[in-house]
Amino acid sequence: MARLFFLLSRWPLAVLHPLGSLLGWLTYWLSPSYRRRMIAHTTAAGLSTWQRWQAVAHAGKMVGELPRLWGRPREQALGSSVQWRHPEAVEQALSEGRGLLLLTPHLGCFEVTAQAYAERFGQHKPITALYRPAKQAWLADMMRDSRNRPGMLTSPATLSGVRQMLRALKGGETVGLLPDQVPPEGMGVWAPFFGRQAYTMTMAAKLVAQTRCAVVLLRGERLGPVARARLGCDYIVHASRVSPDVEQVLAGGDAAQSAAAVNRLMEDLIMQAPEQYLWGYNRYKGPRAEILTSADAKPGAGT
Repeated sequence: MARLFFLLSRWPLAVLHPLGSLLGWLTYWLSPSYRRRMIAHTTAAGLSTWQRWQAVAHAGKMVGELPRLWGRPREQALGSSVQWRHPEAVEQALSEGRGLLLLTPHLGCFEVTAQAYAERFGQHKPITALYRPAKQAWLADMMRDSRNRPGMLTSPATLSGVRQMLRALKGGETVGLLPDQVPPEGMGVWAPFFGRQAYTMTMAAKLVAQTRCAVVLLRGERLGPVARARLGCDYIVHASRVSPDVEQVLAGGDAAQSAAAVNRLMEDLIMQAPEQYLWGYNRYKGPRAEILTSADAKPGAGT
């Protein structure tokens, strides 16, 4: 599998994205549970049938582009393949010197946002990104290696990883989180998300409360072939600063209020490009029982 992944990493997006789209549709038709979730979640969010069909394809494209993003040599820059919209939101937050928390949902090419940040800003303010290692050893190694790049470090979802993120923020550096994933039991609260109660992580708010860091939202827009040819890039990273009022809510220490605020931020961001969100993710499942210890920090630990 690792060899196949390496070979696919050399293929262009013009090939990987159509193959991924086909994979997305195969999964949709071959998995009744996935299809039911996709229909239920997109319907609850008010998406049209056409937008749902686009979401099916984009979920596959996300998988199709992973070999290229993870298998890219460390010395090979993203360069002109990524353009930024409103990078001044990041620049201003960094200039305040109080640490920066980047929040990115499972929207578009969320993998490219941390790499793009590291390439543009990481030389002076590196980013530490939280991740959960894969069960397969070869995939866990690839994830770890691909995400440890110049200006970018990874932090496992363990107590030692949380301490690592706290140290980074207190040192004026940057931390990246995907706050729309279901956290382990005891690390979240139930809060509204597109009209339903979803178990929502409290880590983002705790980091803000303990460090008083700035908060910026990022989303990586995946471009189609026409837009790629017109703009001369593959992705656009959109940055937007969270308002002081919302930052104050996150820093206030009320778990329910801060989780609801984070979910509203994610909803607003997702609806900017709803067809690129992973609607098939089981967002409303109950939390898994898990105890995070320092021992979990060894490579390959976790789920």
